[in-house]
Amino acid sequence: MKHKKYIFLLGCLLLGACSKFLDQTPQGVIAGDDLNSPQNLEKMVVAAYSSLGNDHYTAPYSSMWPYGNIRSGDAYKGGDGAGDISDYHFYETFSLNRVDNGSSDLLWFRLYVCIGRVNDALGRLNKVPDNTFSQKQTRQAEMRFLRGHYYFLLKELFKYVPYIDENAPKESYDTISNRTYSNQQLWTKIAEDFTFAAAHLPDIQPEAGRANKFAAKAYLAKTLLYEAYKQDENNQVTGIDATLLQQVNSLCDEVINAGKYHLAADFANNFLSKNENGPESVFAIQYSKDDGTPKGRLDYGHALDYPMNQEYGCCGFHSPSYNLVNAFKTDINGLPMFETFNNVNISKESDFLANTFDPRLDHTVAIPGHPYKYNPAFLFQRSWTRAPEVYGSYMSLKEVVLPTDPLFQKVPPFMSSSKNWEIIRFADVLLFKAEALIELGRQSEALPLINRVRERAAASTTLLKQANGNFTSSYKMGTYQPGINCTWTPDFARKALRWERRLEFAMEGSRFFDLVRWGVAAQYLNAYFAVEKTRSAHLNDASFKKGRDEYLPVPLNQINYSKGLYKQNTGW
Repeated sequence: MKHKKYIFLLGCLLLGACSKFLDQTPQGVIAGDDLNSPQNLEKMVVAAYSSLGNDHYTAPYSSMWPYGNIRSGDAYKGGDGAGDISDYHFYETFSLNRVDNGSSDLLWFRLYVCIGRVNDALGRLNKVPDNTFSQKQTRQAEMRFLRGHYYFLLKELFKYVPYIDENAPKESYDTISNRTYSNQQLWTKIAEDFTFAAAHLPDIQPEAGRANKFAAKAYLAKTLLYEAYKQDENNQVTGIDATLLQQVNSLCDEVINAGKYHLAADFANNFLSKNENGPESVFAIQYSKDDGTPKGRLDYGHALDYPMNQEYGCCGFHSPSYNLVNAFKTDINGLPMFETFNNVNISKESDFLANTFDPRLDHTVAIPGHPYKYNPAFLFQRSWTRAPEVYGSYMSLKEVVLPTDPLFQKVPPFMSSSKNWEIIRFADVLLFKAEALIELGRQSEALPLINRVRERAAASTTLLKQANGNFTSSYKMGTYQPGINCTWTPDFARKALRWERRLEFAMEGSRFFDLVRWGVAAQYLNAYFAVEKTRSAHLNDASFKKGRDEYLPVPLNQINYSKGLYKQNTGW
């Protein structure tokens, strides 16, 4: 509106007329101070929340699938070959990625737009007298929770980013370096926001989409867990901070003992629209449909991830890798096949009955001949994939809905829905605690937590059946029983924990960041490429460079905008 006003005035001046219009306030423009009423402050807060779901498939930051999944070996890019959103192909192969990758620049920009909304709301909230807005402190805490979330994403993506809060004048932005704070200091800044949120948010919020005290404590535990793994300037883990791990353990206990959350009875419940905001949902993005806007607030971040059949029509991205599918295989005890899972590739429909699997396979991966999204009358077909000769014949399941789901929406040529997307599940909290305990040398205390997650997975087979009532795959899953089927040493416990995180959260966007946190990304991914490129030729150029590829480069556009103030990440 402001731009239209100025164009109109310029036209009037050039024509030498319209003088009677010059003193009028244009419609649709609101003065900054007018936003500081309680009613408008609430709208500013809602606008900051809405940024959670404002992402787009060109640079999604909800599920993080292009950065957390296709860079981890859990997924291929998918689509119609390497040239279809080639920026994502560059992510997947690492060796082809560049500092001028446009998707990275767009991702950086969009996350700072989110932070800008939060800081604007916070700056106004801070100035409002307490006695004029009863919700002031709660809304401040919510905004700091959101800012912590957005900065967490930037931090795990780019490592070094400029930290801008509500107290920084806009005219000073170009003086704030991405190296003002060290690696550890940036984690501390993020933790401070979640600490404030945890101290001032209520236990229960009247609206499901708002962060509460326990969501803040869970996210603080996650932040401290990342901070605990000390990294040098070459991105290598040099040690683990036991004091921070103890804080992680205590925070997880507070969430676990709150009595507010528990594992969903069936793993499927976390990914079905009818079970949104269930007992396992600690914090989730709330999407909407038929909300009075032209197309609703839909999940555009996953808009490319639907099959190519007539019920959908586009676009075949985000394909589970052969390696991931093989990882779900289990041995005679129902335990993971840690060392041998990838020796023989699962490639035929009959292989899913000839081998035994963790049931989470069919909750995560769409497989030819298997019911798609639990509908026995709607069998997934190889022809539904877009380029099976390049990316294989599997697709991702957790983020999608059936075409008959009331939350499904076509946005031609793409597909979407208003189904929630989970940011933190209760299973996360259990495994955060288990990881902290293992690294503290208390692996025996981690055992029941890992088994608790496995027991739920083992019991999640009710929906995994064909029309004739037979199970879709052959399932066999057991718990870890030291002295019977395993030896629960620190090394074995660590291996079990890391495997559990992979399968529990497969295709949810976290895997690559786990590998970097643990300091094993280079070793793991280069071993993955050595085998996987023999199965999928699109990986022929793939290679992970240790000390560089743990983080995306600071986008060249951002360095140029900063006039060289921002410093590039190691290796780029």
